[in-house]
Amino acid sequence: MPQISLTLGPLFFHWPADRLRSFYARIADEAPVERVHVGEVVCGKRMPFSDPVWPEIIERLERGGKEVVLSTLAAPATVRERRAVEELCADGRLVEINDVTALPARSGRPFVTGPFLNVYNEATARFLIRHGAATICPPVELSLKTVGAIAVACPGTGFEIFAFGRLPLALSGRCYHARLNGLHKDSCQFTCEQDPDGLAVDTLDDQSFLAINGVQTLSAQVNAVLVDPAELAALGISRLRLSPHGCDMVEVARTYRALVEGRQDPEGARFLLSCLDLPGALVDGYARGEAGSRPVLPA
Repeated sequence: MPQISLTLGPLFFHWPADRLRSFYARIADEAPVERVHVGEVVCGKRMPFSDPVWPEIIERLERGGKEVVLSTLAAPATVRERRAVEELCADGRLVEINDVTALPARSGRPFVTGPFLNVYNEATARFLIRHGAATICPPVELSLKTVGAIAVACPGTGFEIFAFGRLPLALSGRCYHARLNGLHKDSCQFTCEQDPDGLAVDTLDDQSFLAINGVQTLSAQVNAVLVDPAELAALGISRLRLSPHGCDMVEVARTYRALVEGRQDPEGARFLLSCLDLPGALVDGYARGEAGSRPVLPA
């Protein structure tokens, strides 16, 4: 049976430089993942704070034996942001493309597609593969069955599913955190840093609904796809993506490693994840072709 690899996806949230350094140093030393994404994907305004730290982090991760992928903005809105994406696309490392405007700058060289790209069918996947896509992480709404159908139609390409973390649902031209604090987007004072896992939004009857992260909308719950590795391999899925959060991500990675190596069954993995300090309840509805907020069912 083919080995299922683990990827640590890009951080969606605005963390201070010291926290970034300590988080990725531990990932480099302790997390059993093969690939780590770095870079800002949500808000270009945050880039001046994190960009100076990434070279040090990249060097630390590569020294720890990790393959580093440079993630790019999902909605570049200014000339400066588009230029920054083009510069990243010129790098010799693997790059993750999250917006189609980056394709001309990377076409013909290997890249990863992130879940922000609308890859909902085989035709789109084949188009991206012709331009250099080596790994495709489809949108989070797709079921495992649908991803498997696309993967079977595109042999030789790696397919990765968003297996852990709050689900990235939408990006906006408006900043929710700024509005919440009575500020304009252009003078937001980076209030999103106050919520390192995003800010939970409840309904009027106190039901968990969504989470906000600056200009991004996420699920309030934590997606956790916990499937037998033989089933994943049969579907043509070769990678699981774990999205960084404030919980113990090394333990999350260890749990998924035990799962894909057959040392832990899905129910045991679910229990181990539920013991962590997660920002929301565990769900996996999208993977089963149901509403995304459906809770993870016992095996």
